[in-house]
Amino acid sequence: MSVLSPTVVHVDDLPTFEITAGIVRRELPATQFARGWVIDFAPGTEWPNVDHHLAEERYYVERGEIIEDDRRYPAGSYVVFASGSQHRPRSESGARIIGISETISERTDRRAPVNLPNAGCC
Repeated sequence: MSVLSPTVVHVDDLPTFEITAGIVRRELPATQFARGWVIDFAPGTEWPNVDHHLAEERYYVERGEIIEDDRRYPAGSYVVFASGSQHRPRSESGARIIGISETISERTDRRAPVNLPNAGCC
């Protein structure tokens, strides 16, 4: 049995990329199935354009508050967007979100099925 070691990073040590003034993104290690990211919103910032999703996207509000349209998501909220959805997050107070997006590739339809008999756990 082969044991793969996890990839571990310290989020605050990752390089930042400015999305727009007051919003920075950090790319987390990716796999062939998904990519992760951390985005910090300074108080009073808004994503520069509407974000359209070709695949599922989800994020966890680690701190602060994110506003999507008229809905407020405080720290501890877990938000999921379906494929084909769109949104434009903003924050009045500042926030940090940790997100995962499904990777779109030709591999998508060949993923191993879940809940197979005798497949074991984890």
